[in-house]
Amino acid sequence: MIARHFTAQLKPNVAKDFTAVFEKEILPIMRRQKGFLDELMLVTPAKNEVIFVSLWEAQESIDAYQCQTYPEVAKINTKFLDGTPVIKNLDVEYATYRKAATVGV
Repeated sequence: MIARHFTAQLKPNVAKDFTAVFEKEILPIMRRQKGFLDELMLVTPAKNEVIFVSLWEAQESIDAYQCQTYPEVAKINTKFLDGTPVIKNLDVEYATYRKAATVGV
């Protein structure tokens, strides 16, 4: 299992709207992606930064998403994000994820 860690600054006063757009527009796109497992959205208390952690079956799934689908998601994000997001992929060494817990994979 692979995690995709996405961090970005939010434009002022958009956190609530961004959460709604994420749920109604972006998450359905993510769920259609082969290998997508789950998503966690975190927002700082000051509502000025967002962090996403998505779980994927394999690196190939993330690569396909990044090349084929992420440009559509990035276009939606431009209304809400300030600057360039920082994205990195991480190996999941342990998880209690409900569908596929893993240790040292």
